[in-house]
Amino acid sequence: MPPIVCYVTGREALGSEASTEKLLARIRMAVAAGADWVQIRERELTARALLEFTRAAIAEAGSKARVIVNDRLDVALAAGAAGVHLRGDSVPASVAVRWLSETGAHADFLVGVSCHSREDAIKAEAAGANYVFFGPVFDTPAKKKFGAPQGTARLSDVCGSVRIPVIAIGGIDESNAAECLRAGAAGIAAIRMFQEAEEARLKAFVDRLHRGE
Repeated sequence: MPPIVCYVTGREALGSEASTEKLLARIRMAVAAGADWVQIRERELTARALLEFTRAAIAEAGSKARVIVNDRLDVALAAGAAGVHLRGDSVPASVAVRWLSETGAHADFLVGVSCHSREDAIKAEAAGANYVFFGPVFDTPAKKKFGAPQGTARLSDVCGSVRIPVIAIGGIDESNAAECLRAGAAGIAAIRMFQEAEEARLKAFVDRLHRGE
């Protein structure tokens, strides 16, 4: 199976004047370049604004990419998103999975969890998560609060400790994405790479990843 390539949105990284239209244009470009998932990570938006933005993102993605909402399970379900990505301060994965099972809401709905250790990943799998993000693998300003980069050796350890897909995140770019896949990651996720690269260069990069190069 080709690796999963995920664009995690980050309006703040686009500058203080970044508009919804500019961010939607980046989503459009990422999807056109071949991104498989788009994670909506816009924490400053109100629930209503996030719902509207997520619906717009889903319209941009069409059938080409799955849209996942960071943290807000309620918004993800209301918008018709493909899943929710839970942070450390979100509702526990076990609660989200149990609620989805009891209500029968979206049988193919994804529940992902951000993890920063092997123990986190094992716990997320036991809770019923469909996948985990692990990082930061490499140095990145956005993840400094989570400590020093974990490196590919720890990534490999996590990948070998769980059966669910592990997506590498943190400082991922054209120079190191392949290292993550060789370490056993099921895919990569990035913010800056998608928001700084031109479409042609990004498409070439994603194509190489999907070919396993």
